[in-house]
Amino acid sequence: MTKSLDTKLGQIKADRAARTFVIADAKDPDMAFGIRAPGPRSYLSTQGARPAQFSPELWTREEFGYRNLPEFLDIIREVVQQGLVDILLMSAYVNDLLTLKEGLFRSSHVTPAARANDTTDVWAARHGSYTQAPAQPFRTATIDQIQCGLIQCDRTAPQFPGANLGLYSVTFVNQLEPDRQTLLAFKQFREEAERKGFRYFLEVFDPNVPSGVPADKLGEFINDNILRSLAGVPEAGRPLFLKIVYHGPRAMEELAQYDPNLVVGILGGSAGTTRDAFQLIHDAQKYGARVALFGRKINHAEHQLAFIEMLRLITDGRISPTEAVRAYHGVLQAQGIRPHRTLEQDLELTDPAMSYGSSAARTRVPLAQPPPQPPAPFSQPRPATPASTTDPQPAAANRSSSLPAWPLLPNGRPDFARMTSDERRAYDAHRLRRQFG
Repeated sequence: MTKSLDTKLGQIKADRAARTFVIADAKDPDMAFGIRAPGPRSYLSTQGARPAQFSPELWTREEFGYRNLPEFLDIIREVVQQGLVDILLMSAYVNDLLTLKEGLFRSSHVTPAARANDTTDVWAARHGSYTQAPAQPFRTATIDQIQCGLIQCDRTAPQFPGANLGLYSVTFVNQLEPDRQTLLAFKQFREEAERKGFRYFLEVFDPNVPSGVPADKLGEFINDNILRSLAGVPEAGRPLFLKIVYHGPRAMEELAQYDPNLVVGILGGSAGTTRDAFQLIHDAQKYGARVALFGRKINHAEHQLAFIEMLRLITDGRISPTEAVRAYHGVLQAQGIRPHRTLEQDLELTDPAMSYGSSAARTRVPLAQPPPQPPAPFSQPRPATPASTTDPQPAAANRSSSLPAWPLLPNGRPDFARMTSDERRAYDAHRLRRQFG
């Protein structure tokens, strides 16, 4: 099946002014956090088993607080079924369970991906101190295991049953030997990936330890390191796109305009309000980003499917960040879900930190402070149905004839991979009317 990622990357490179935007959901936290990785149990899938037994003298399942892996997998299945993300990033183990053994992505336009390395700055074990030392390169998963679940793939087969896309992460700390070792490991990975036909995107973290680079110059430091590191890499070995910290308009724009073939994306970070998350993706897109990979911001959301839908509506230009916050709270209200913050608090712009596990080196992300806006259509949240995992059928108003206003799959679901921008806007408008009246 055609994957929306490939279609959109082609559109982005053909027309840099297009609104085409790639959204990825990072469901790979087990490569970093262990027990806490699946996130709080405050949000669970609407279907699926809850296989967990707890000793009552210690705690109940609800008191434990964190999802277990089966509950986490149920949520991933729902996100893929919803169909609004383009990439689902997993650990190699979760990729083995869902992509290889279950075939979750065979009839989906969503592209499966796996984290291809786990540098030491993501070793965020409880009570550990690994993240406080300069990042060192390390890889648990192998390319073959991601592609086919084995130590060595059958390379005579026409395609691989697993994921053929990976995230490779580097962290520059402004120290000669650690950064040299990081680049040597990256070179080895690139060469292996090219030999094995494995695609990757490149994540570039900010220094995880004090680097001597002033905070307001970090964007320049990162941009120069990216371009310098890739200057010696021909097209066959280059990443599909970048994933970096958003350092504000100036840093984003100077990188995004440098090379039309270099697609720039942002990472979501951890802290902040819902408005912070929505404003971040809005601002980054405005100044040149064409990809966003949100992990903890989605995984810790009160309603993950609704949160993802708001991200998509923002990047499609359907609603503003403030409208999205109000609409999101409308969904929570209709579902009887208690929000983490009041609507007034969630509408605030704060100064979210972009760090993985250490407080030693935290990047502050400047978010735009837009002028006051007139009352938005969602200024009074109203009861609404949740963001559904079942796509709506076209209403009569969306039909120019007996055919729907957007292409459908044989099973009657929307075919996102074949949608034009106008068809996607029509679909989103219909979906929005169904949810919010």
